Amino acid sequence: MCQEAVGPPAVTQESGSQKEEPELNTVNCSTYKRPYEQSTNEEQIAKRVKHDEVCSTPAVSEDKFSYMGDFAVVYTDGCCSGNGRNRARAGIGVYWGPGHPLNTSERLPGRQTNQRAEIHAACKAIEQAKSQNIKKLIIYTDSKFTINGITSWVDNWKTNGWRTSSGASVINKEDFERLDNLAKDIEIQWMHIPGHAGFRGNEEADRLAREGALKQKC
Repeated sequence: MCQEAVGPPAVTQESGSQKEEPELNTVNCSTYKRPYEQSTNEEQIAKRVKHDEVCSTPAVSEDKFSYMGDFAVVYTDGCCSGNGRNRARAGIGVYWGPGHPLNTSERLPGRQTNQRAEIHAACKAIEQAKSQNIKKLIIYTDSKFTINGITSWVDNWKTNGWRTSSGASVINKEDFERLDNLAKDIEIQWMHIPGHAGFRGNEEADRLAREGALKQKC
């Protein structure tokens, strides 16, 4: 097992008990933020084949991963410059450790927003974990929106026909549907970590996300 400490064990696990909040953009690409994502038709026409596709990934030896107990540890982050604008560019970052073969920096397909990037970064990490037959996973993310959505709000959304407590349609329905489906058959602990606070794993995931935003769409 990798002995290098990649994360702060004292970071508190999110309980998912917080009250449902508006779908706020909370992180990343510093100066490019808007309070709300605008719903468009772009998400519906995004290529779902790419979303559902699990690429063949070579097996990575167990000692390449970092563990807390018997949980593998990964950091995820999403970034979007020009969020909410026509020329927005979003990327995802997944960081498993220094020089890890599964570290990922990709352009986000479909609608370019902070929130989608955060959710899809977590999706990518879960896909990778499953490809390595990892059964227990700790995901560190600075997106409380993603954590609250998957641990608390999603069940109510499904019960209410994918509407929020105020009766509005859930903007990120397809994204959370994908995350919810991927989260089955794997035990996940969702851990919130402050963004841009000097934690190496988070900083590296942020760097990968920013690099991904500069790439061309698939």
